[in-house]
Amino acid sequence: MLLSGNSGHDFVEILSGQADFLRRSTQMLVEMFQDGLPLERRKEIEREIKALENQGDAMLTEFHGQLAANRVISVNKLDLQAISMAMDDCLDAIKDTSKAVLIYRPHRIDPQLQDLARLAAAQSEALCEMVPQLEDIKTHLSAISLCCDRVTELEHAADESYEDYIGCIFEGVDDTRELIKYKNLAEMLENVTDVHKRISDNTRKLLLNYFI
Repeated sequence: MLLSGNSGHDFVEILSGQADFLRRSTQMLVEMFQDGLPLERRKEIEREIKALENQGDAMLTEFHGQLAANRVISVNKLDLQAISMAMDDCLDAIKDTSKAVLIYRPHRIDPQLQDLARLAAAQSEALCEMVPQLEDIKTHLSAISLCCDRVTELEHAADESYEDYIGCIFEGVDDTRELIKYKNLAEMLENVTDVHKRISDNTRKLLLNYFI
């Protein structure tokens, strides 16, 4: 295992756990952005996402401990740490977005917001597919790169969707308070897709430094 330390610990196991937390959190975020979802269900989803984020914090702490305990691994430690920390940042962004839905209680959830949530969920699925393949970088280089490409493509699609939506609400929403809610929620969802891309960017850096 290329990402096993000298103590035999497999770092991919923790990264896979973090990726699974992202997948589960974004799936719940998609549900939370369903229009007309009862408030009590939204509160329940927010609690579930927060619980996953707390578990993610504990997993990051474990990762740092394992990284410090292993002096020799086959990749740059800082690159590996950057991937794990970006995943933790992404969980934070998802948690903050779910909390914002409860705070704002928008009159409606527009289809464009739902699309942004689905794009983030698709990014998480790509990361879940990618992370286990880091166990053998040489063998799975092409597949890893394709997953990174997929995350980037989805982030670009989210950028376009966000920009189109901002134009639509400024043109069509007269209620300033509601306009601010829609704008802020869109920005938070777009940020979630940005942080997913940061994970893939850090993975690309790890690959580059590995072969250098």
